[in-house]
Amino acid sequence: MAKALNKSIIPMGLMRQVQKDLFSMRLRIAGGQIGAEQLFKVYEIAREYGEGYIHLTSRQGIEIPSIKIEDIEAIQCELCKAGLELGSSGPRVRAVTACQGSAICSSGLIDTTALANELDERYFAKDLPHKFKLGVTGCKNNCLKAEENDLGIKGGLQPTWQKANCNFCGKCEVVCPGKAIKVDKSEQNLILKQDQCINCGKCVKSCPLKAWRGKSGYLVYFGGTLGNQIATGKQLFPLIFEQKDLFKLIDATLAFFAKYGKPKERFRRTIERVGWELLEQELLNPVTEIPEDVFDSISIAAAR
Repeated sequence: MAKALNKSIIPMGLMRQVQKDLFSMRLRIAGGQIGAEQLFKVYEIAREYGEGYIHLTSRQGIEIPSIKIEDIEAIQCELCKAGLELGSSGPRVRAVTACQGSAICSSGLIDTTALANELDERYFAKDLPHKFKLGVTGCKNNCLKAEENDLGIKGGLQPTWQKANCNFCGKCEVVCPGKAIKVDKSEQNLILKQDQCINCGKCVKSCPLKAWRGKSGYLVYFGGTLGNQIATGKQLFPLIFEQKDLFKLIDATLAFFAKYGKPKERFRRTIERVGWELLEQELLNPVTEIPEDVFDSISIAAAR
């Protein structure tokens, strides 16, 4: 029989239920994907230790309700055998959500699964003043609602026109939601208004003659939130093409929140308190990586 867990040391990823000494156990899942064998292990744990069912959360996660405190250590051992572990909770970076992206979806412009896994590896459970949510959506269809996250990433594409391949059919003009394309068939000419392009890639996807080419990248949104406060994240910078630059920007964002955020204050409230101008100013000179001592100080403060 498993040794009873010290009640004063409740692991991350366990949420107390209204029933005494029962917990809902959250699992670490990145991008909403879990292996079939891992899912079977979750089924076994729910049957043996819970009440025979699981809860699918609004952020693509899995929680196993009605776990007894004395079974937690035994369950953690079972999870480990399947390559699973407890998820994030409390004032930390939470699970990364993602759509299926270009690996599966015909509309996808970026590999959201690979990016979600990399984000999870880099930032999972980093201590911060409050919870911090990351979401990745593959295109302008925005299935993952990037603007609802503390930091949301959306796949984008910068189009370029290849005149030699074009027959001026006008299909790209019809599908362009930003009205950025004007085709003059009689003059055999096409105008792309860059300031009206929303980087959706529809011109590239729709062209039957491949007269459009595109370079994919990332559109980043800051300060989105739901819950007690509802606010839409803001895009502060144009399309980012290099993943290393994306990670530098995320590093700088988390460092900004760690530096200026107050305990139990969501990222959006921090931005509104100190100013969007300060955020943009500090993100224009992103750090290479987050200083670990910044997070150490947050961990100490949270423990007090």
